[in-house]
Amino acid sequence: MRDTPSPPAGRGTRRRRKRGRRIAAVLTVLAAGGAVAVAGLGLGGDADAGGGESDGLPPNTAKVTRQTLRDIQTADGALGHGTTSEVTSRVSGTFTAVPESGQRITRGQELYAVDDKPVTLLYGSLPAYRALKEGVEGPDVRQLERNLRALGHTGFTVDDEFTDATAEAVKAWQEDLGLEETGVVDLGRVVFTPAAIRVDGLEAAKGGAVQMGGKVLSYTGIAKAVTVELESSDLRLVKKGETVTVVLPDGTRVPGRVESVSTVIQPAGGQEEASTKVVVVVALSGAKAQQAAGRLGSASVDVEFVSGTRKDVLTVPVAALLAFSGGGFGVEVVSGTTSTYLPVTTGLFAEGRVEISGQGVTAGAIVGMPK
Repeated sequence: MRDTPSPPAGRGTRRRRKRGRRIAAVLTVLAAGGAVAVAGLGLGGDADAGGGESDGLPPNTAKVTRQTLRDIQTADGALGHGTTSEVTSRVSGTFTAVPESGQRITRGQELYAVDDKPVTLLYGSLPAYRALKEGVEGPDVRQLERNLRALGHTGFTVDDEFTDATAEAVKAWQEDLGLEETGVVDLGRVVFTPAAIRVDGLEAAKGGAVQMGGKVLSYTGIAKAVTVELESSDLRLVKKGETVTVVLPDGTRVPGRVESVSTVIQPAGGQEEASTKVVVVVALSGAKAQQAAGRLGSASVDVEFVSGTRKDVLTVPVAALLAFSGGGFGVEVVSGTTSTYLPVTTGLFAEGRVEISGQGVTAGAIVGMPK
């Protein structure tokens, strides 16, 4: 017959007063580079490393469950409209019209006016960098033609070539704007942004002078978004395109997606040392999320990032883990009126539970818990 470790002396009578040094509130999980470390466990206790049977039962029990375990890290975020960008003038003159702070401007609308000529907002990711006229070619031509077509002007092929047909469409567009019909889009008369914008702040005033390169305004997107500032050591938590959960002040949970991740270096100043921060912009996903956030102005929110996931693994409450005196961890498996100590290997700690594996540990098994 195989010898097995004996349970601690006096187990039957002292069982409910002393269950050894269980891993409970003293557990600290440190996630760094994918590794998990356990600190402050106080190794040693009244259980031997595996196989020992007990003649007393634990005061509470829990089940071993098979599930997907997610390690969720929560960070503070600021609800607003996301990243702010600036518009600078590419022409000199006098401001004859400027928008209002908070105003929403869409494709084809006037953004501001210089010398009584409108600077028009169009959609596109490529900034305007030259005059567009017959004979030029490039992706900026295609970008312009897409906007012309969206504004109802046709008769040309949307491609990289500015043809005479494109020039005729530009003339028709200029007529709608009340401009001289030249067929040429002069540099500085259009501003391209990826989508509709919200004016966030103004650097210009009606009647003020502007030089080429002068700041005009700052803007954001019109959709609600969350900005999160993280320490550089938390960069591992975020990746562009990943899904997150945003918890609004009223407790409403809405889905989000990491839209951008940027590193910002804050130089030293005075007694402050230089530091590096990670700025994350989270876009709220879907109409319901936008509607829920739209009822709020600027607000503090929580953002939940999933830093680790383990699918289809066995888990127990963290408090069910035992630290064996010889090192390693185990659980006390209860069967009827007896219990057995089994060694386990731990994996991901998350959501108050821990991933375990080991011979004899199965889903549905009952394990001991402290009071």
